[in-house]
Amino acid sequence: MTLSGLAASLLERIQARRARTGVLGLGYVGLPLAVEFARSGFFTTGIDLDGRKVAAVNDGRSYIDDVPTATVAQLRQDGRLEATTDFGALAHLDTVTIAVPTPLRKTKDPDMSYVVSAVEQIGKYLHPGMLVVLESTTYPGTTEELVRPMLEAGGLEVGRDVFLAFSPERVDPGNAIYHTRNVPKVVGGCTPQCTALASALYGAVIDSIVPVGSTRVAEMVKLLENTFRAVNIGLVNELALMCDRLKIDVWEVVEAAATKPFGFMPFFPGPGLGGHCIPIDPFYLSWKARENGFEARFIELAGHVNASMPHFVVEKVVDALNTRCKALNGSSVLVAGIAYKRDIDDIRESPALDVMALLHAKGARLSYADPHVPRLAAGAWPGHVGLEAVPLTPASVARFDCVVILTDHRAFDYPMLVRSAPLLVDTRNAIRTRHAHVFRLGSPASDDTRDADTADIVPAA
Repeated sequence: MTLSGLAASLLERIQARRARTGVLGLGYVGLPLAVEFARSGFFTTGIDLDGRKVAAVNDGRSYIDDVPTATVAQLRQDGRLEATTDFGALAHLDTVTIAVPTPLRKTKDPDMSYVVSAVEQIGKYLHPGMLVVLESTTYPGTTEELVRPMLEAGGLEVGRDVFLAFSPERVDPGNAIYHTRNVPKVVGGCTPQCTALASALYGAVIDSIVPVGSTRVAEMVKLLENTFRAVNIGLVNELALMCDRLKIDVWEVVEAAATKPFGFMPFFPGPGLGGHCIPIDPFYLSWKARENGFEARFIELAGHVNASMPHFVVEKVVDALNTRCKALNGSSVLVAGIAYKRDIDDIRESPALDVMALLHAKGARLSYADPHVPRLAAGAWPGHVGLEAVPLTPASVARFDCVVILTDHRAFDYPMLVRSAPLLVDTRNAIRTRHAHVFRLGSPASDDTRDADTADIVPAA
């Protein structure tokens, strides 16, 4: 493929690391990406409206666990990374990646307001030879149907004067093995030149690039990945509900099935879905399907099952308290872990917050413990009450009527919880051994009152 003059000039600057790169949105996706651009030799500007994030970056500090502060500090010292709240910085950039939130409205329709605002700002400073890449998860067609017309409204043509692509983010917060650099990067452009330039940009900072034929394909890739997970988690959550009725241990069933070396991939039940992607992305796909007269029945059913899990957890707590002739109303309940997954500080869409809201609404006197989330603002959960994490000690745990494990952080002392909690509801299979006062999601209650073998009380893999 022969590149146009503008495309060839940009490609040369990318390959020579002379291109000025930018990332719009410095959250869990944007900051790690900006750091990778800077580490690879590009001068990188991060743009965010949150002055606290901008100040942290410019002070050489990280606010995301997966990005070491030492790395940010070194990049600042080397003059490779800066942050600003001023969108005017876009005028001096050769490339800009959009990494802003794409939440759902209460009606489960896509809320594209953050993307629209970002593209509006880029449009003000768009100049010939500029590459724009959308990374925010969205429905198939967004790049071509929404972003492209907005960029072309000023007279520049995508594929000729400026270049546009979509590349789905695949960040897994807290993953010690796979991070921004070593997760293969899917790239789809509006034109072959757009794909080539976006592939060259990401190829300079990421180990493996997977070009696809269009932006729609790239958009669909991300939705397939997370819909696959959501549907399979919905399946195993339904199996957990079934096993609870049949008095079968669902955790033992899944672990035994996982020994099959082909044709099976283990998924594990839990209190619901959390994080920005898995609870949200499938609904982008089902919404787009409805817009085209197609009913995504698997997706909708999985969403219904997963959304019901916090209610089932509350039923477990009620059942546990009933064994001690106590009502939930007025009982003191300690939630252990409110992040959406183990060993991170991210509470976005965390099912723990839904469980807490249900317990609070039913009159429980609620507290929580989480070493990664020291404070929970009143506006951050449906209970609208500000809370601070309590320390987990034998004395503090013993004061509660019931402890509910909603996130299986490795920092928790599970043997101590078993010894000290009058009642324990485990939704994550953190307590592997049977105890009369431990109630496990998807597992029959036990009359075994023997002491636990503490070597077996560990978070599930």
